[in-house]
Amino acid sequence: MSDKNVMTSIARLVPPGSRVLDLGCGDGALLAHLQATRGCTGYGVEIDDTKLLACVQRGVNVLQFNLDEGLAMFGDNSFDVVLQIDTLQHLRNAEVMLRETARVGRIGIVAFPNFAHWPNRLSVLTGRMPVTKRLPYQWYDTPNIRVGTHADFEVLARRNGLQIEDSFGLHEGQEVRFVPNLLASTAVFRLSNGR
Repeated sequence: MSDKNVMTSIARLVPPGSRVLDLGCGDGALLAHLQATRGCTGYGVEIDDTKLLACVQRGVNVLQFNLDEGLAMFGDNSFDVVLQIDTLQHLRNAEVMLRETARVGRIGIVAFPNFAHWPNRLSVLTGRMPVTKRLPYQWYDTPNIRVGTHADFEVLARRNGLQIEDSFGLHEGQEVRFVPNLLASTAVFRLSNGR
C-alpha cells in the first residue's frame, strides 16, 4: 500500500504509540508510515520474498510465515492494533484469522475490496466479473480466494462477537461514509474484541 491518502485514513484509526502487527504487510509502506507519523512500533508479516526484502530496506521489522497457519505464536492482546489491509480476501481461513486478529490485538483494522461497489454490480449485471482499478484481475488469475462486501463484513464481525467501532469506505483515496456499500471500492473497519 503506497497511496498516501489511503495510508492517512488507515493511520488515523491507529492510536499514537501503538504496538502494531501488520498481517500481509506487503512492502512495509504502511508500517513505515505508522512508525514515522504515529510513533508506532511492531512487526509486519509477509510471505513473499521480494516484499520481505522491501520491508527490510524500509527498516520495518518483518516476520516471514504463512498466515493460513494462524497466529499461535502470539499471546492474547500481544499488540495494541492488528492490521489486515487487503489480506483477508486472500486467506483460506478468513473467519479464523479474523478471530485471531481480535485475540492477538486489542483493536483490529480490516480493509478489503468492496465487491458491492456500484461498477462491480453493473459488471455482474451485464454477465461479467468486474475488472477495475481495485479488482484488476481477470476471474481466472485473481489472487483473491473470495470476494466480500461492506455489508457482509458487518454481519461476519457481529457473528464473531466483535464490536465495530468505526466503518467507512474508501474510493480513490477519499473516505466514503454515505452508503459505503454502494459508493466505495474499499471497505474499512475498526474493530475491538470487547476486552
